[in-house]
Amino acid sequence: MRPRTSTLIILGLLALLHAYIGWRVLPELPVAPVVRVLGALWLLASFILVPAGLLSHAIRRQPLADRVAWAGLLALGMFSSLFVLTFLRDMLLAIAALIGAYTPALVTWSAVAVPSLAGLATLVGLLNARRVAAVTDVEVPIAGLPDALHGFTIAQISDIHVGPTIKRGYLDAIVDAVNRLDADVVAVTGDLVDGSVRRLAPHTAPLARLRARHGAYFVTGNHDYYSNAREWIPEVRRLGLTVLLNEHVVLHHAGAALLLAGVTDYSAHHFDESHRSDPHRAIAGAPPDVGVKILLAHQPRTARAAADAGFDLQLSGHTHGGQFFPWNYFVPMQQPYVAGLNRLGKLWVYTSRGTGYWGPPKRFGAPSEITRVRLVRAPFPGS
Repeated sequence: MRPRTSTLIILGLLALLHAYIGWRVLPELPVAPVVRVLGALWLLASFILVPAGLLSHAIRRQPLADRVAWAGLLALGMFSSLFVLTFLRDMLLAIAALIGAYTPALVTWSAVAVPSLAGLATLVGLLNARRVAAVTDVEVPIAGLPDALHGFTIAQISDIHVGPTIKRGYLDAIVDAVNRLDADVVAVTGDLVDGSVRRLAPHTAPLARLRARHGAYFVTGNHDYYSNAREWIPEVRRLGLTVLLNEHVVLHHAGAALLLAGVTDYSAHHFDESHRSDPHRAIAGAPPDVGVKILLAHQPRTARAAADAGFDLQLSGHTHGGQFFPWNYFVPMQQPYVAGLNRLGKLWVYTSRGTGYWGPPKRFGAPSEITRVRLVRAPFPGS
């Protein structure tokens, strides 16, 4: 399908969805006609702003590009909630009709609830998205963990998405919070940026301040490839992070050895065949005496290959925990885990909800996090 045809189909679908909201909600609002007109004008503006916000990277002038992005992405977050709530309202009315509970009052007040709840969810979601991510503490029990590695800490940040609405100040606050953890290792598990090095290098500069006993490590995410990973990899290295491209390092901590490996993003081969994600290659040549083997992999679906390769723990991101309702219910269509600590055979997989956000500045029901992972001895052999 040609790009122009695809664009027209997407715009047509977007127009239909906006029209659906207006058709189902606006006529039922118990307000003056002028309010319904203003609602229709807002839907028209939303139809224009949403694609404009998503395509704002094509605007060369600043701060115009970022202002358009802010307006469009806020509109996208509001539109998403409006559509979901309108659909749920129609389901509610259909059920009410089936059970004999359909009344004019239900029609009216459910129509009022749609924009009211959508606006509230968008406002709360904005506040949640823009706050500094809270620290989430996770203990991972490792069978046979050497005493010297009991309590070893990894500060994980993921999915920051420095771009049109996330800038230097936002990242500065994250780096300050990470440094206060005084971790043994900092792991940045992909999707650092949405944009070019030329445009965003001043805003990723705070990464140079990351501090940990054994350094900071980075693996690529899919958005890093959308943003030209070939340019970002040397830039991240210039900032002092070690980039792990299907490779590992062995860290010596209090007389014990820990293997820390990293793979390229699960989809990296679509952009560069030489970057095909390969946990087996990442662990190849590992010394036999390491106390624990940890893999940094952006997407949770790397877990099957990581388990086969013999890793003990995989740290991932990518899902954002769904970011806001109801998209958390769609994540399992692509990924085995949405968020939190899960087990696959002998492999532990921790999936971060992300430290920033993508697209709409909105988090609702899926708070951002800076994760402090602490390795502990498993209480029972083999557990």
